[in-house]
Amino acid sequence: MSERPVRFAVLGLGMGAIHCKDLVDANGCELVAVCDASPERLEKAKQEYGVRGYASYADLLADPDVEVVNICTPSGTHADLTVQALKAGKHVVCEKPPDVTVEAVDRMIAAQRESGKQVMVVFQSRFEPMYRKIKAAVDAGRLGRLAGVHGQVTWWRSHEYYAPPGNWKGTWKLDGGGSLANQGVHVLDVIQWIGGPVVEVYAKFGVFEHNIESEDKTVAVLTFASGALGTLTTTTAAYPGLDRGILVHGGSGTIQTQDDHILRWALKGESPDAEREEERQVLAELGRKEQHDTTTASDPFAFAWRGHLVQFEAMAEAVRSGAAPENSIETTRHTIEILNAVYESGRTGKPVKLGK
Repeated sequence: MSERPVRFAVLGLGMGAIHCKDLVDANGCELVAVCDASPERLEKAKQEYGVRGYASYADLLADPDVEVVNICTPSGTHADLTVQALKAGKHVVCEKPPDVTVEAVDRMIAAQRESGKQVMVVFQSRFEPMYRKIKAAVDAGRLGRLAGVHGQVTWWRSHEYYAPPGNWKGTWKLDGGGSLANQGVHVLDVIQWIGGPVVEVYAKFGVFEHNIESEDKTVAVLTFASGALGTLTTTTAAYPGLDRGILVHGGSGTIQTQDDHILRWALKGESPDAEREEERQVLAELGRKEQHDTTTASDPFAFAWRGHLVQFEAMAEAVRSGAAPENSIETTRHTIEILNAVYESGRTGKPVKLGK
């Protein structure tokens, strides 16, 4: 198999600026073009990376050198832009979430199947060694029968964050919600990826700090197909921005994370000494290494781990091999199903059943 670099373009140079930086450093990837409606952003990226720049998406899609388009625009535009790219014969890397409704995601899936091209969604937490180790332990039955799968995102976003040019954030149409749809969706995706399908959701949400139309606080109770019970709470109204984490527990073990490290790894072993030694080894590998003064708890661009880069390398390999990538559009549909159910339950005050 040829190891030629796969040629990428980035649409939208807000979050797309992170994509550009990581594409340049990713093995087997080549950034060849950028596209943005802002002349200032466009010129800056063209000069910084020495690539072609397009103010028009149609012109970008007409570029025969572009193989993959990275879509980094407001969430509610993802489906339409993805479908256009697929029809133009391009593969797609789509920022999270794939779109804001299940119906939109289904349009993306249908277009992907018709085109024969690939669509990967950026849920980079699935590539983190920490979460992969947890999923492997759960899948192997190391925790016994799962009883609880819990996630929390206790973050802060300033009032300026929701102001122009980011004023699409916190809207139903383009953001799909607020703290859950934009910030908490990563943790939502991880807990359903690790814990399995969710069959019922009961939730409440509200606006407490920001002048936005959606929400800055959600609380949900989740029932998993396995019978496990879960909770999910997200907020951008917790000044100055605290931690995010998951807690998974069962009759044979408990695993807890905090931000980008494992806090507890307590799995039943042959003896208490063996259990302590296993935890010691895991924490040495994936426990806290250093304290960062600034994290994504308060700064949306303060990434501690370059998960985008790893995803881009995986997408390039999928394009070269013709195999479906991890985080394919089909594998992320259920995350949006749960997200929509949280808001439906919050509006109606009633539990929402999934998978009907």
